[in-house]
Amino acid sequence: RPGTPASRMKPVAQAVVQARAAALRTAGAAAQRRFLARQVGRLASVLVERSGRRGHTENFAAVRLDRPAVPGTLVATRITGIDGDTALGSVIATEQAA
Repeated sequence: RPGTPASRMKPVAQAVVQARAAALRTAGAAAQRRFLARQVGRLASVLVERSGRRGHTENFAAVRLDRPAVPGTLVATRITGIDGDTALGSVIATEQAA
């Protein structure tokens, strides 16, 4: 905006913008993989989505379930592995409707 300190700054070259964005995406993906790797073996409460085979934990990690569960319910799940940016979970028990 005019009159702000940023308005007086020299523009950054598009190639630099793209390189910085790529570096941030790479760092973010690596951090996500490290986080998911730390979840393996842990129990998590997963909110089951419409498909019945996917959901998210309390900390928003995506989970693919080993068997269908009722959409909209919370299921106790053991995180057994990772596949890309998704945790793999084994359903232990249905907890309650969300």
